[in-house]
Amino acid sequence: MNVKSKRLVIAISGASGMIYPLRLLKSLPAAYQVELIISDPAKKIMEDETGWNCDRQSAADFLSEKYGQDQKLKNIRLWTDDNFYAGPASGSYFTEGMVVCPCSMKTLSGIANGYAQTLIERAADVNLKERRPLILLIRETPFNRIHLENMLKAHDAGAVIVPANPAFYHYPETIEDLVDFIIARILNLLKIEQNLFTGWQEEID
Repeated sequence: MNVKSKRLVIAISGASGMIYPLRLLKSLPAAYQVELIISDPAKKIMEDETGWNCDRQSAADFLSEKYGQDQKLKNIRLWTDDNFYAGPASGSYFTEGMVVCPCSMKTLSGIANGYAQTLIERAADVNLKERRPLILLIRETPFNRIHLENMLKAHDAGAVIVPANPAFYHYPETIEDLVDFIIARILNLLKIEQNLFTGWQEEID
């Protein structure tokens, strides 16, 4: 597989749950080039929840600092959410797919209704029109009717809706165990090899 085919778009919108994109970035194989888009509200929430100031410190440096190890994923290119000249804004810029993690209800609404006002929404629209994987990690509870209808619209257009609802049959002991269950499911959907979680009965011949 060539380098171009290993591009992955990761978008972070303004919802609580910033541990999810950090664990996703930490868990990706080193060969992947990440096209990272962070909305302005997400930057504020990220700093509140994790201490990472996205404008002052690179993603790779922060991941290395946070997890106490050399961060293997170095190819992280950060795009501002208003940059419509960015690569992910065009269908001719090939990627393996896109994950919006977490996905706010506002961002879900923009994606579901084709209202591509931001780079995140435009990049998601590109993935839908090009029939590439689009995974939306929904982080809200409870859902109202508008949320549910927008999820159905996005699903019918080709997106995969992944609520941030971990299972417990793997006997999690930490918050990271719960988060990694969800990240493993996302990586499985993208057909990216992972060792965070063993699927149900996979250890049985």
